[in-house]
Amino acid sequence: MKTFRIGGVHPQANKISADQPIKVAELPQIAVFPLGQHIGAPAKAIVKKGDKVKVGQMIAEAGGFVSAHIFSSVSGTVQKIDTCIDASGYDKPAIFITVEGDEWMEGIDRSDELVRIEDKPELTSQEIVEKVKAAGIVGLGGATFPCHVKLCPPPGSKPECVIINGVECEPYLTADHRLMLEHADEIIVGTQLLMKATGVNKGYIAIENNKPDAIQLLQLKAMTTQNIEVVPLQIKYPQGGEKQLIDAVIRRQVPAPPALPVSVGAIIQNVGTTFAVYQAVMKNKPLFERIVTVTGKSLAYPSNFLARLGTPMRQLIDACGGLPEDTGKVIGGGPMMGKALSNIDIPICKGSSGILILRDEESHRQPADPCIRCAKCVSACPMGLEPYLLSACSEQKNWDKMEHEDVTSCIECGSCQFTCPAHRPLLDLIRLGKSTVMGIIKARNAK
Repeated sequence: MKTFRIGGVHPQANKISADQPIKVAELPQIAVFPLGQHIGAPAKAIVKKGDKVKVGQMIAEAGGFVSAHIFSSVSGTVQKIDTCIDASGYDKPAIFITVEGDEWMEGIDRSDELVRIEDKPELTSQEIVEKVKAAGIVGLGGATFPCHVKLCPPPGSKPECVIINGVECEPYLTADHRLMLEHADEIIVGTQLLMKATGVNKGYIAIENNKPDAIQLLQLKAMTTQNIEVVPLQIKYPQGGEKQLIDAVIRRQVPAPPALPVSVGAIIQNVGTTFAVYQAVMKNKPLFERIVTVTGKSLAYPSNFLARLGTPMRQLIDACGGLPEDTGKVIGGGPMMGKALSNIDIPICKGSSGILILRDEESHRQPADPCIRCAKCVSACPMGLEPYLLSACSEQKNWDKMEHEDVTSCIECGSCQFTCPAHRPLLDLIRLGKSTVMGIIKARNAK
């Protein structure tokens, strides 16, 4: 069974919500929409205080090519355009909408009827890309890179295959797993749409072997479809990373930045993104809701929700029985790459894959000891870097050395810090140094 060849670790899976079907979350009383829900330029508000809006109505337009539209997930009245704290912990511009009923825009197909690609033979690749762009779709695996940009590779790049990321290697999270079980047909059609949009005749759906039910179901669905292969993978973190997934599936190594996955012929899309593409192209439905896992060992009812964007995280936590008494931290995302949240009134955004409630006993770091030069972090690094060296350079503010040692290739997966027996804050130091180095590079290139 395949996996990537460099580094990797095996954290405990803790998929305690894997058997919980997707539930539709209740509508919020007030929905909050940060304008920066994606990589790239923030969107620009096109509504004002007092405006009436419907579900699926655009409320903010893309602020550039690498940006994405934002659509209202609720009907009601624009209360204000102000700031809110997002998952980063910083105040960001946002649109606040008071919810009144649930009136949808006309033209959105709300039926469960499957629309196959054969039902719309007139669709061209350009039309698919335009519909994806118009729907505001971004990568739903957490990176939030605008989907239409990936579907328009730079000149000279030739896509050869589409790889659908159903790995979900982050511990605790099960949103993608449930999506594959409950919407396998739509994912197959979404894969076909992405293949047509990029002009390739080969598609792969990659799933880790701890989801045998999803593998079996999608293999069954793919049997009637030409050129789509379901690829079971060994369980190893961070297999959901683009470069690691490409290595695992087609055995090609993506060079260091600025090289992209398409440089080796691959276009990667998350399985949730693939489902959103199906909905946008076949159902005329913009991206205004997503599946979110809410989980934790002490949580009364770990669950998977279909939640409207703008819903406060507190509401989903309350639907799972509320914060347990032994809560130490609330993490946005999973334990490896997620970030501790400053409060639980933060709204669900396009990149909100999960909410993890950590027990107090699990949420405290152990005191850091001196590095013992064991090189476990080097063995674990999936990018072939030397984390002990990069972290030392960051402490010493040796930015030139960090750049020379390819810190920009770091994917911030946390494998180094996870495996360190001395409990060194390797990822924290490297992340700080990486952001500084990237700022230096950007300033240098601007001259």
